[in-house]
Amino acid sequence: MNGLDVSVVIPTYNRCDMLPRALEGLLGQDAGNVRYEVIVVDNNSIDRTRELVTTLIEGGETRLRYVFEGKQGVAYARNAGIAVARAPIIASTDDDVRVAPTWIAEIKRALDEHPEVASVAGRILPRWPCEPPVWLTRKHWVGPLALQEYGPVPFYVNADRPLSLAGANLALRRSVFERLGGFAPALSEGGDHSDMEILIRLYRSDLQSLYVPSILVTADVQPERLRKLYHRRWFFRAGRAQALMRFLEIFDRDGRLIEERVATETLFGMPAFIYRRLLTESGGWLGALVRRQESVAFTHENRLRYLVGYITRRYELTKGERSRWWVAEVWIFAASVLKRKIRALFEPRREDSARPSVTAQRKGRGGPRRSPNGDEDVPD
Repeated sequence: MNGLDVSVVIPTYNRCDMLPRALEGLLGQDAGNVRYEVIVVDNNSIDRTRELVTTLIEGGETRLRYVFEGKQGVAYARNAGIAVARAPIIASTDDDVRVAPTWIAEIKRALDEHPEVASVAGRILPRWPCEPPVWLTRKHWVGPLALQEYGPVPFYVNADRPLSLAGANLALRRSVFERLGGFAPALSEGGDHSDMEILIRLYRSDLQSLYVPSILVTADVQPERLRKLYHRRWFFRAGRAQALMRFLEIFDRDGRLIEERVATETLFGMPAFIYRRLLTESGGWLGALVRRQESVAFTHENRLRYLVGYITRRYELTKGERSRWWVAEVWIFAASVLKRKIRALFEPRREDSARPSVTAQRKGRGGPRRSPNGDEDVPD
């Protein structure tokens, strides 16, 4: 493919003030013998983005390319960049990210040394605009801030350990896109979730990723992301977006990716365990408020907002499929749950059988797991 090893795709939208710093790091790489190109995808910007990039190209930056994508959304922009990319490795980053000097070389080395993996990802560390608030602990990094730090040891990510690796520091082999297709534009509500979705498809296809700490970038944390209002909105919208793929139904109790659960008790198209989780998070939130644990209370509150967003979107999606009046549906659901509880009192307790994951034969090495709603630890 024209002798190139890596194509870097960087979507941008009205950030011509940030873009030069991102490009400086990409074009000034200590890449050794790795040959690469940088594709800037202008996602319908109305600022000086086009002028900035074309000026650099006309000034002799032969590795830099400009692509315009008029359909709004990070997934559309990434797909436009992938369509013109010329290398067998396609790396993704963002316009508010600064890559380490050896970022491209580390991506190439990791994929060369590990032919068994289809993608690699690494650390995304914050660059704070000011001192972060006390409540913004690492528990709140994942999701709204798109940061990831899982320690110094590399580990595999697959259906048994299905981390959602952020697109700001992610590289996939071209063969993945040829086999699975591109990013899903529909998952753009409340922030882009298409990177998570394509990795789910990857894990379901018996492929795996590798987390490599030496693949390092730092991200500018925008001031508005230090406010609780931003986090509240993010989690609610994330729940609505992820409901499109039934995220809560495709993981088992241990956080492994499975085929979608077959629910015997449902209300408005959703299984009972989602409502149980809603009650659990409500209790946790109220308890933390009473104990004045601000950060813990905010964690539970955001999980609640995620679940409310998830439930409302699923209700909207399945509304036309239901023929019963909602009161009747609630009554039938409550009766079913009560019947099960009564039956359980008179039956001997049985151990739950473990549900096999999609690739149970392939085990990961260490590292936390991220739940569908952005928490590092996969909840029950």
